[in-house]
Amino acid sequence: MTETSLTRAPLEELMLSMDVVDTLRHQQDLVDRELNAEARREQLMSRMRDIYAAQGIEVSDTVLLEGVRALEEERFEFAAPEPSWQVTAARIYADRGTWGKPFLLIAGLLLVILLGYYLLVSRPDSIARAGLPSKLDTNFSQIVEVSSDKAATESARRLLEDARSAMREDDYDEAFELERAMRSMLLELERSYEVRIIARPNQLSGVWRVPANNPNARNYYLIVEAVSAAGKRESVSIRNEEDGFSKSVQSWGIRVDEETFEAVAADKRDDGIIQGDLVGEKARGQLTPTFLIRTNGASITEW
Repeated sequence: MTETSLTRAPLEELMLSMDVVDTLRHQQDLVDRELNAEARREQLMSRMRDIYAAQGIEVSDTVLLEGVRALEEERFEFAAPEPSWQVTAARIYADRGTWGKPFLLIAGLLLVILLGYYLLVSRPDSIARAGLPSKLDTNFSQIVEVSSDKAATESARRLLEDARSAMREDDYDEAFELERAMRSMLLELERSYEVRIIARPNQLSGVWRVPANNPNARNYYLIVEAVSAAGKRESVSIRNEEDGFSKSVQSWGIRVDEETFEAVAADKRDDGIIQGDLVGEKARGQLTPTFLIRTNGASITEW
């Protein structure tokens, strides 16, 4: 007998023994009856021999006996392991084909979100915070250089000190807001324009209002606009005295006394043209216009 046949024979017998055990499990009633007594083991083996013979399979007594003993000893039965973290981990790993792809998809999506947040929010915010002190100092230096208005310079100094205080308290939202206010101030200081009464056809040049707290009085306003040296209408931030809110507008009403109001009205009635339409000038370095008419500076943005 060759070495190959010698190694094959035990394997074939093992496989037959396992098949015998499987057949016995399917004949459980028979097993329960026959294995209750040692004397009936031979009868069980005889019946099993008949079962295999009917299938054309020749099984030796040794294999049948080994199969019966294996069944008694539960040699080929699987015993579920006791619950433990190792067992749980093994089951999770074994089921990786089920949860692996969704997990990788979710993990990839989270990675993209985190990376996007870092690149679009966290990193730019860190860079902006690091550069904020320099921007504040630059804005203030430019305001001091441009300004010819002491009040504007002092206002810019307060903004700078408040921004530095906010940074020390780690309130960068407030610090950024104050820096934006300084930039707006600088832009306004650099502008220059004229304030002229609107005298175009079908547009009001003045209005009067009855104040809510004094129905017997009248407040008079000339409707004006800001015009650059190039003749372009400029947008100006104006605080409405009636509601206290500021608004960016291209035309607004400036409050004057009745005498000034009536003089402008008479000028317009004469020939439809207001010869004295220039009422103020906003010079570079100043925050507010210098008016050529009597006014307390109060304004409205709606009429």
